[in-house]
Amino acid sequence: MSDTGHIKVGEISGVFGVKGWVKVYSFTDTRENILNYSPWLLKKGNESKSFTIIDGSLQGKAVVAKLEGVNDRDQAASLMGWEIFVSPEQLPKPAQGEYYWSDLIGLKVETTSGVPLGVIDNLLETGANDVLIVKGERERAIPFLQGTTITHIDLQAGKMIVDWDPDF
Repeated sequence: MSDTGHIKVGEISGVFGVKGWVKVYSFTDTRENILNYSPWLLKKGNESKSFTIIDGSLQGKAVVAKLEGVNDRDQAASLMGWEIFVSPEQLPKPAQGEYYWSDLIGLKVETTSGVPLGVIDNLLETGANDVLIVKGERERAIPFLQGTTITHIDLQAGKMIVDWDPDF
């Protein structure tokens, strides 16, 4: 999450054509789901701008979007490197036992025996399963396997309980 409470869902990675379309690097699953959320809050440094999506599609492996008011290649190029955020209200509510990564980042992590391990700094997608990166007195990579490694998540309390050897 950002300091504005918005959730980062991607970034503008390039231009597409000459009519103001932008290429988007999407963090959503599936990639083109980013087009379902409008408006986008674009941020770069201390600057932010809001844009409504007026069209978009999957072009090969790339997601492309047409933003209202961006009508030529130069305008599109000026947005390269801007991060894309949406408000949490725009996202569907996760099903029971499912979580957005942004909900997990910042949770305190402790073992089933009460040993504090640190705080979730980020998550990695590895293909087999996601991995929590927990930073405390040292950094740990803990597989996100609910019911096995992850025994309890309490978003209200800001805590996750893991079945994990603190020496590992």
